[in-house]
Amino acid sequence: MSDHSRPPNPLRKIAASLRALRERHQERHRPSGFDLALADRVDFFDRLRWDEITAGATLFLRRDVLRVIERHGPNNITPRYAMIFRDDKPVAALATQIVSVTGDRLSRDAKTPRGERAANLLRRALSPAAKAASANVRARVLIAGNLLSWGFHGIAFARDEDPAALWPGVAEALYRIRRAERLTGETNFVLVKDVTEQQTGLEALRRFGYRPIAPEPNMVLTINSAWHSYTDYLAALDARYRRNAKDQMKKLAVSGCTIEPLTDLATNAARLHELYLAVHERASVRLVTLPEGLLPALARALGADFRCTVVRRGEHLLGFVTSLRDGETAIGYYIGFDRTAAAEGLPVYLGLLHTTIGDAIAWRCKRLSLGRTALEPKAALGAKPEAMAWWVRHRVPAMNWLLRGLLGAVPHHEPPERNPFKAA
Repeated sequence: MSDHSRPPNPLRKIAASLRALRERHQERHRPSGFDLALADRVDFFDRLRWDEITAGATLFLRRDVLRVIERHGPNNITPRYAMIFRDDKPVAALATQIVSVTGDRLSRDAKTPRGERAANLLRRALSPAAKAASANVRARVLIAGNLLSWGFHGIAFARDEDPAALWPGVAEALYRIRRAERLTGETNFVLVKDVTEQQTGLEALRRFGYRPIAPEPNMVLTINSAWHSYTDYLAALDARYRRNAKDQMKKLAVSGCTIEPLTDLATNAARLHELYLAVHERASVRLVTLPEGLLPALARALGADFRCTVVRRGEHLLGFVTSLRDGETAIGYYIGFDRTAAAEGLPVYLGLLHTTIGDAIAWRCKRLSLGRTALEPKAALGAKPEAMAWWVRHRVPAMNWLLRGLLGAVPHHEPPERNPFKAA
């Protein structure tokens, strides 16, 4: 019998697996070869070097936006930053958040629709013993990314560098941030948030014990370059969807409602926050809650890259939505609306959702990012799912095997297939 025809030797397979395990363990426990600088505030770094790395990346890595989160962000978030250097050259920048989670932020409201995979993932990850509803649950999670947004908003690589070569430096930076924070409490989980197919070299993370899990996708509407106004978007819809959109606007108008821009967020901050909480408090997982002053501060920081639109009936605000311009991507950001008005049949939410399309077209963006909630109405706008992944690691290596099986068992509800546009 030739060597090629012999069945594989199970002892050799076990030995090879043990060698690979030992090699990964050794790689995780030796320096990556990069130099690191850690900071509690973004302004502690040299601003020219930070801006050099993050230029062209997401607006959520801009120093003025990071300052807003530092000064006006949720009280259970602690921002931390890192810069990675090869010799004297900065090659990557990280904006991370340490979030403190309690059981009350993981409880499910009885009125919340089931099937939200992101909620289930977090609940199971942070409470494997299925005690997430208990206020006694305490956890700290280190996140490379931004809990106030969705998307790859926590890491920027130098444009002339291969990301695959830099991920070991990212893994070391996260390890050192976690270790440096032990005086304020143990952090068990590390999470690289919202990685998309545009990020490459991710297998390097696997060598450091990270494993990918899939939350709900981000819903993204591609903006046709032929659309120069919201009217052009409407004209591209087939008759049924166009009629539905117009009927929603007509219902609001007949009820005495107007849809208009709001520039003075500070004066209306209390009402905007009340409308935001009306939506936020029905979410099954509320890891963070926006303080009242965050959106007005963000509007001041972003200027022309921020828009707020409201539904008003007389002097009373019934809803609002915010839009952000992030390069060629528009983001339909936070939204809030009056639940009583919605119960009366007023399509406040849908009307506001449509205004974000107008914002994206006016900004000449190529895509509109709408987030991973309310998949049905966003699919009806023409948005398509963009897959994202969270790469998760537990500080105890044995827990990573348990975590992978636990999170992989959560059912995944796919967004519905909709094509509201006319046939080509």
